[in-house]
Amino acid sequence: MAGSLVPFSARHPSWFTPQRLLAIFCAINLLNYVDRGAIASNGVNGSLGTCTSSGTCTSGSGIQGEFNLNNFEDGFLSSAFMVGLLVASPIFASLSKSVNPFRLIGVGLSVWTLATAGCGFSFNFWSITICRMLGGIGEASFISFAAPFIDDNAPITQKTAWLAIFYMCMPTGYALGYVYGGLVGNHLNWRFAFWVEAILMLPFAILGFVMKPLHLKGSATVESKKALISEDIAVPEVQDTEASNVKGSAKPMKEEFSKMFSKMKCASIDSNRLSTFVEDMTALLVDKVYVVNVLGYCAYNFVLGAYSYWGPKAIYNIYNMSDADMIFGGITVVCGIFGTLAGGYILDLMTSTIPNAFKLLSITTFIGATFCFTAFWFKNMYAFLALLSVGELLIFATQGPVNYIFLHTVKPSLRPLSMAISTVSIHIFGDVPSSPLVGVLQDTLNNWRGTSLILTSILFPAAGIWFIGTFLHSVDRFNEDGEGQVTDVDGSNTTPLLEAGVV
Repeated sequence: MAGSLVPFSARHPSWFTPQRLLAIFCAINLLNYVDRGAIASNGVNGSLGTCTSSGTCTSGSGIQGEFNLNNFEDGFLSSAFMVGLLVASPIFASLSKSVNPFRLIGVGLSVWTLATAGCGFSFNFWSITICRMLGGIGEASFISFAAPFIDDNAPITQKTAWLAIFYMCMPTGYALGYVYGGLVGNHLNWRFAFWVEAILMLPFAILGFVMKPLHLKGSATVESKKALISEDIAVPEVQDTEASNVKGSAKPMKEEFSKMFSKMKCASIDSNRLSTFVEDMTALLVDKVYVVNVLGYCAYNFVLGAYSYWGPKAIYNIYNMSDADMIFGGITVVCGIFGTLAGGYILDLMTSTIPNAFKLLSITTFIGATFCFTAFWFKNMYAFLALLSVGELLIFATQGPVNYIFLHTVKPSLRPLSMAISTVSIHIFGDVPSSPLVGVLQDTLNNWRGTSLILTSILFPAAGIWFIGTFLHSVDRFNEDGEGQVTDVDGSNTTPLLEAGVV
């Protein structure tokens, strides 16, 4: 059909296949969470120096020992990335309508690489905190676009499974970070952990700038934008030409008019962007399904954020495990992989719908919370580990379904903003406050078992909120036409934007 817009990749094939794109996104996600796990590990995070009543003192280790941080400062350090994430996420999501998403990912990952390297050169609490804040910008550029791209290109009967594979890298990365941080901190120095991460991320940052642009469903193509801009500019040019034919001396006037028009055009674009952003935000906030999903995910992430940061230290103190990093990390790796994959595949088998996703979220979270809560009551270490393993397996089954809802309850053009705002929300109300608050709670109770039980109980309200979602009217908007797109046939929306056979 003349004048219709064709996906960019259909006209300029990329060497990326959907599988390769998924693999690269998984590698970036994995490395991002390895960094989070490493800074929480006993090897990198370390501990304060101690003195016995007899006067024997031992020096501190890691970041906490070198910078002499209390538990609140130590907990805040894990959440500092949220500042960059909060500021940058809405900006990146809005820019995706006018700038190629992969270029934005390249910018963000470049900042992440420099900030992570900077952590290795930090000299006090504030210097490393600022570097962690800047690192949040890298995550902001990535989380807004990765899931929508995967959702676009996954086989239609395996969408949740592909999302589960991607989100499996979160617990796996965290767990590998514990092990990695423990090994580096014990054998070298905690600073080397950050330098190695920066080196590993650098190729992906460069890739964001050099790869061919790929079209994201719901956004206008580059060519269509250029055409619209040309049309906007064409009218004043014609008018100016006519004026010059009437008066040859009108050239200065023409130049002045062009400058004025350019200023007006820029002001109009800025105003339109702000207006569009406000409209998009309003659409998200009035969507009951979206809001309920966010609320449940915030409560869920509050617990998992504190688990991931304080877990090794809590287990070490409760059960006197000298290798808490390795054991807790190993359990999280296994349960994260199998739990996350199982959640995605089960939802696909149930038929991927928003109500089914809410059912799976509420059931697995409630049963998983019961196992984890019971685990901390046991004084026997082996009973604790067995129950915790089952609980984590069930809890991690939520990753695929919860993000499926975020992607399918909004129209395609809102998916980057949907992912950005959901991520900002679960950090602001979830793992950002949880780490320092649990630190304060532990300073007050001075009892890691009691602190862990109180923390785990918050999973029950999360399950209840998601259960409410099963009764809400929901519409899957994935097949709605995006802004700036005209489809030739109904089935075009379900065709992957990457060609699997292109190498």
